[in-house]
Amino acid sequence: MNKNAIKKFATEARRELISRVSQRALKYGISDKEVGNPNDDSVGGHLLSSTEKKQRAALIAQIKEKGYEQVMEEVAYTWFNRFSALRFMEVNGYLPSHVCVFTDEENNFKPQIISEAIHLELDGLDMEKVYAYKEANDNDELYKYLLITQCNALNSVLPGMFQKIADYTELLFPDNLLREGSVAQQMIELIPEDDWKDAVQIIGWLYQYYNSEKKDDVFAALKKNVKITKENIPAATQLFTPDWIVRYMVENSLGRLWLEGHPDVKEQLLPTEEEQSAYVAGNRDPEDTKWHYYLEEAEQEPEVQAQLAEIRKEYTALTPDQLKVIDPCSGSGHILAYMFDVLMQIYESYGYTTREAVASIVENNLYGLDIDDRAAQLAYFAVMMKARQYDRRFFSRGIQPNVYAIAESNHVDSFALEYFCNGDAKLKKAMDTIISELHDAKEYGSILTVTQQDWSALYDRFAEITEDINMSRETALREILPLVQVAEALAQKYDVVVTNPPYMGASGMNERLSQYVKEHFPDTKADLFSCFIERGFKLANVQGFVSMITMESWMFLSSFEKMRQKIVNTHTIVNMVHMPYLGKGGTSLGINFGTAAVIFNKCYCRNYNSQFDYICYYETDENGVPFAFPTVNERYKAAKATDFSKIPGSPVAYWVSEAFSDIFGFSTVADYGFAGIGMRTGDNNLFLRLWYEISKNNMAIACHNKEEQVAVNKRWIPYNKGGDFRKWYGNNEYVVNWFNDGEEIKENTRKVYPSLGDNLGWKISNESFYYLPGVTWSGVTSSKNSFRAYGSGFIFDSGANGFFPTDTTKINVFTAYLNSCVSQYVLNIINPTINTGAGTVKKIPIILSDNPEIPPKIEQLADDNVSISITDWDSYETSWDFKRNPLV
Repeated sequence: MNKNAIKKFATEARRELISRVSQRALKYGISDKEVGNPNDDSVGGHLLSSTEKKQRAALIAQIKEKGYEQVMEEVAYTWFNRFSALRFMEVNGYLPSHVCVFTDEENNFKPQIISEAIHLELDGLDMEKVYAYKEANDNDELYKYLLITQCNALNSVLPGMFQKIADYTELLFPDNLLREGSVAQQMIELIPEDDWKDAVQIIGWLYQYYNSEKKDDVFAALKKNVKITKENIPAATQLFTPDWIVRYMVENSLGRLWLEGHPDVKEQLLPTEEEQSAYVAGNRDPEDTKWHYYLEEAEQEPEVQAQLAEIRKEYTALTPDQLKVIDPCSGSGHILAYMFDVLMQIYESYGYTTREAVASIVENNLYGLDIDDRAAQLAYFAVMMKARQYDRRFFSRGIQPNVYAIAESNHVDSFALEYFCNGDAKLKKAMDTIISELHDAKEYGSILTVTQQDWSALYDRFAEITEDINMSRETALREILPLVQVAEALAQKYDVVVTNPPYMGASGMNERLSQYVKEHFPDTKADLFSCFIERGFKLANVQGFVSMITMESWMFLSSFEKMRQKIVNTHTIVNMVHMPYLGKGGTSLGINFGTAAVIFNKCYCRNYNSQFDYICYYETDENGVPFAFPTVNERYKAAKATDFSKIPGSPVAYWVSEAFSDIFGFSTVADYGFAGIGMRTGDNNLFLRLWYEISKNNMAIACHNKEEQVAVNKRWIPYNKGGDFRKWYGNNEYVVNWFNDGEEIKENTRKVYPSLGDNLGWKISNESFYYLPGVTWSGVTSSKNSFRAYGSGFIFDSGANGFFPTDTTKINVFTAYLNSCVSQYVLNIINPTINTGAGTVKKIPIILSDNPEIPPKIEQLADDNVSISITDWDSYETSWDFKRNPLV
């Protein structure tokens, strides 16, 4: 699959379509500056037909509600979706008319639908119009009419993708599709025909690349502290999930649930050793549908096996039609499509016919939700194409999937609501609750919690009004039915929840979303993805599986500690593939942060042996599929999640041996002194200097306390500020204006933060440790430990934390230990990031030996290392103790 061609087409098509629909809007007197009067009978000398007038009024109403740019964006992507869907269907022979919309039989951009126009059989086709366009030799208008009619004809079988176009979307149909270089021609000529034969891949990449420029704009604005609005959440957070990760998540959740309850079909669904070896080697048969990413369970202790046996009794009782699975952030439907494949295999292993299985999967098993209308359209389309792939007559069966865009209740028509409830108090109460809970739903998406209702009663009422002629009927079906469908999908429980949730840190959330997650997800509020992990457990049945690929940060950072503890103590990690960020070419999703694909079971199984794997290198084919599944490496192991709680902060440090984890029960650095953050000046440009920028005569060196510094009456004091990677000693480059015990900095702090009064500790932290000798390090490191000893007379910065041993004679010893490989290994466990704060350092375990022979040896080695580093630092002009170059 040529992703570069897909990206080129999608990004250029977005710009072109937005431009074209905007030009069409301008033709009707509508622009970003003026929307006009909806009651106008003519625009620019053009007399509006009754249809045009109605469509124009609807367009103006939408712009007033959503804004001009948002409406132009929506119309552009609606046409992009439809063109993409039509192209996919014509390539795969799925169009009911069997007439190509964009090409001739040789795949040239010569639409067959034009040459066959007088022979076409399409619902709603007016042959008089066709003949009129033909006689006028107006192929552009004929093509436009045929495309709109084709889309409307597909409404009966694919209403979720091809809504009726008798509204402003038709009014803004992009002109000149037959011209040289048009969007339609580029679609045919840039993307090879074969690339359209895999719906999941082509739709997923088109969706991601179409949004790529808008995503860049959103993140550029975020750097300027512009929060992400609900309209921009999809563009900011959508990410296409590679095929192998989808397979891993689905096979080890949905597949595992089925095999654990029905082990007799393992041979039918899992590969043999020979088949797996061939697959790993890259010899892949396109007809091979075995579950190559399924992992057999790690060996379990007898008491664990007994717990599992009780849990699996529930799985044994399940029949295929009872399974409920959901992707609550479905995007373009990649996960839904593969869940469809796995469900088909489950049904067939149970004895269902293909036709029975397809119908049951669409009706009973598969659910999808997304905050983005466009993504939901594509996911709906992907599921329908999967159904058509298995059952060539599926379109004629009148079955629709449970795949929906999250609907908001902000503007429900009161007359339609009154008509729908029809005086029934129970219906009224149910609808009032749904409307209340789905208000501003597109801000929150699937993290919304919705109350269970009597769904049968609500759907019975919809069935009642189907034949009504009341003028509110259409409005009720258009506005109220989607609310009920979404509410039901959010309220019910599922056997399996699989998704790639949105990644958005708290700093990027708008005020409304931020407030919601703080209130409803206090333990997981640091990021949207962690909120979705918690929400996934709420969506799952008691014994259900939750499978997600998320950022790796939840495994280690302190902001997710409560979340980790809750998972370890109330749920079960079944298996995980950890994919850390290791620089260019070392990412799982082509992104600049590490990820982890995790399979959870909602129920708690004490002492369960979870399986963990670690991928640090990716060798893939042109579709992004790795040639080898994660292989055994130094971190591949089974581990008990309960052991993580032995380590401070309970990080998911699966690679740590049980023996090593026991050292965290001993004393720590904090037991031997104080570690803390230093000062924030409030204005480094004003209060800091490099030491050689000031007169050395005005610099106080080696003061032991503030009284000495005030007494010497000098303005500048040595200042620890971090700096480059350096061990043992050095980076003594800055001085701070601390004249008369810092009166100018303190005064400035009071001025900038008047609410602090005399309590300046929030900015001028741990002042009692100023001037004391200690150990410092850079808060942001190169991920390798670089601790440095320093003597009396320094003030330390917030970016260069300090540790002050109670026994100051041991400063070099502690420097040596903190620089050791043991300390580095511990830091990699409790905080494997480039940010190393005082809170992390003071958790490092340490034991000072009682053996009288050992400490003197360590002290001597530590003193030697510090001494060598001092000599090295002072041999350059950047040291204030420089005497001469050692080479002279």
